[in-house]
Amino acid sequence: MITDRWISTLMAPLALWVILNGFDDVFIAMAAAYAWLRFRFTSRQPERIPTEGELDAVPQRRMAIFVCLWREHGVIRDMIEHNIRSIRYRNYDFFIGVYPNDTPTVAAATEVCNRYPNVHLSVTPHPGGTSKADNLNWIFQCMLLYEERNNVRFEMIAVHDAEDVIHPDDLRWLNYYAQWYDMVQIPVLALPTPLRQLTHGVYCDEFAEFQFKDMPAREALGGFLPSCGVGTGFSRRALESVAAAHSNQIFDATSLTEDYEIGFRIHRLGYRQKFIRIVRRDGKFVATREFFAQTFRKAVTQRSRWVTGIGLQSWEKHGFRDTLSQFYWFWRDRKGLVCNILTPLANLLCLYGAITWAIARALHIQWGLGAELRTGWLWTFGWWPILLVLPQTAIRIYCSGLVYGWKFASLVPIRVPWANFINYCAAAKATWNYVSARLRGVPLRWLKTEHAYPNRAALVTERRKLGEILMTSGYVTAEDLDSALAAQPAGVRIGEYLVQLGKLSEEQLYEALGLQQDLPAGKPHADVISPEVTRAIPADVARLWKVLPFRVVAGQLYIASQELPTEQMISQVRDFWPLEMRFHLVNPRAFKELIDEYLPPRVPASVPGLLTGLGLLASLVAISGTRLGSSHKLSPGSVAPVHRP
Repeated sequence: MITDRWISTLMAPLALWVILNGFDDVFIAMAAAYAWLRFRFTSRQPERIPTEGELDAVPQRRMAIFVCLWREHGVIRDMIEHNIRSIRYRNYDFFIGVYPNDTPTVAAATEVCNRYPNVHLSVTPHPGGTSKADNLNWIFQCMLLYEERNNVRFEMIAVHDAEDVIHPDDLRWLNYYAQWYDMVQIPVLALPTPLRQLTHGVYCDEFAEFQFKDMPAREALGGFLPSCGVGTGFSRRALESVAAAHSNQIFDATSLTEDYEIGFRIHRLGYRQKFIRIVRRDGKFVATREFFAQTFRKAVTQRSRWVTGIGLQSWEKHGFRDTLSQFYWFWRDRKGLVCNILTPLANLLCLYGAITWAIARALHIQWGLGAELRTGWLWTFGWWPILLVLPQTAIRIYCSGLVYGWKFASLVPIRVPWANFINYCAAAKATWNYVSARLRGVPLRWLKTEHAYPNRAALVTERRKLGEILMTSGYVTAEDLDSALAAQPAGVRIGEYLVQLGKLSEEQLYEALGLQQDLPAGKPHADVISPEVTRAIPADVARLWKVLPFRVVAGQLYIASQELPTEQMISQVRDFWPLEMRFHLVNPRAFKELIDEYLPPRVPASVPGLLTGLGLLASLVAISGTRLGSSHKLSPGSVAPVHRP
């Protein structure tokens, strides 16, 4: 039959892909077995599971737990109360990130903060909801502000979600392994649900397999460890290095999978990563537990984000330019995009083959597809995909059984086809969203607002008064300040008036303004100024807004400014240069020196008018001369007659 011929032709590339994918999975399974043997028989302290005494012997680092919230007012109270009661660790604080336009969540979080002294509120300076990465970046800035105000320092940062059930010893384990590693990942497992909930059962199976097999294999083979988004601990020095390398955006606010990206960033900077193997203590797994999507639609939405971020957006950001070892891991992570599309097709072809074989056997006729397959190499190698898939299914059954019991694991063969269908829909949706965004020229992100540059100053709602800073800095006395305030003319700022009175120098004023606004102040040194960058915006715009770009570092445009930055100023500069901006306050005298040195001299207003007038006159003369010469034959000494009315 023609149908059987076409199907046999289609099965060839599918079989090749399934065989390649199957051998890749077998390789990872072998690596996981090697990792287990090394773990089982090692005596090295960082590699083995610590005892209770070893956990207690490590001094407790001060730890900050970041929790991002968007419309989570219904769960945040229970989450904080439960975990504060159960966590067996003393030296920690919660920082809860909320948005100013999420009033119910702000109220619930404020109530919790008022109840517990180690729970602090972080309100982003812009409305939500944005991405989790954006929220995390602002929580980090809030933590820095808290440190400044309370003279403390957090040595480690852990990330959790509002739905997380944190293991009582979670922080103790993070603290223990932080002796050797800068990123430590606690296992993440789905909470058990009834057998009838197939969709959530898929999460149970896949997370169990990933935590038992893939993560130990990645670590053993030297691959970077992606964060699971929750249950991850980071050293302070690692996050500060990431901030320095990525314009203070520790977590990539444009990425749909910021947890995957932060794992790669930390590995690329040379910091060590550790995945804690799944173990039981007191009858419980040392793991972060939570419920995942329990409906088909929610599962497709969540997984489409994963596929877009890892399979497409990461490819767009990094390509294959990294080291050979990371080349393999990127390929393995991205192959899911192809697998998710092809696996259901392969399942349908296998189902077609099984049905037609059964019909042929029942009717005692020749199996058409079998006849087509016998003529090609598929008859010899066509069984390999089945031989490779069966061990993978067995491994998933084993991993799921270890966590949820063998009754639950016995339904893995039923949940696998359902998982394939969910992943197919997620891959199709991810591809559509990606291509659509590119064709329309819109950003590939699920954000509702633009990102602002994270800084502590933006989080300060009540700034210190300039007069207070001037007095505490010793620049003016209280008597001089009171006298200036009493005689201050209308429309003149107090700092400018003190300079006019000779009580304050311009350098002192701008240093105080820098302290008030959390901006660096002072004239940039010549060796950091790039003449090419100073021409990044037109000279008339630079003079109008009193700004001068002078360097570009790590994707940021550094701008010397005589005035404090305003939204209108930033908008005008961004029309010519879309980079993130870092402003540097410069007093008027120093700014004039910069303008005179690096910008072309301003042409007097009368000069362009004069040149234009002369040009117009010359044009008129030329035109008139042409006409006169054509109508009157004038001798060199003749004069054209003048006609008067």
